[in-house]
Amino acid sequence: MEMKQITLSLLVDNNPGVLSRIAGLFSRRNYNIETISAGSTQDERFTRITVLVSGDDRILEQIRCQIEKLEEVRKIVVLEDKTSVCRELLLVKVMAGKREKQDLIAIADVFRAKIVDVSTETLMMELTGSQNKLDAFLNLLSDYEVVELVRTGITGLSRGLDVLSLS
Repeated sequence: MEMKQITLSLLVDNNPGVLSRIAGLFSRRNYNIETISAGSTQDERFTRITVLVSGDDRILEQIRCQIEKLEEVRKIVVLEDKTSVCRELLLVKVMAGKREKQDLIAIADVFRAKIVDVSTETLMMELTGSQNKLDAFLNLLSDYEVVELVRTGITGLSRGLDVLSLS
């Protein structure tokens, strides 16, 4: 059994508790959510939920089928690497004296990360990109003391005029 990851983009009714019901479906069936993000769309009636899930082909198909059965799910698509753009946001706060700040700023420049906060003891950076880019960035920070770190989870859209809508 080969384990893979897929990114599912869901168009759901913008109702209270819909995210909880989707997450509950995963929990009840003992499926793992790698990342999940939800946000408004251009149409206030709908929310877009992006879920990164892993499993073998059988489990991934079961996940997709179970999600489709939920009443509030209007549409579901798999975001393929070649036909979509997926990104994640990372905020990381690192302990940094004067010397470390210069080194960290150099690392941030290479990855096009933004310095969003500086204090006498810490430096906070923001980076947006693919999971691989964020992982590589964090790998370079492994020599430093990370005070806090947060990742938003994957979100994405299909390229071109391929639109996740009801029409």
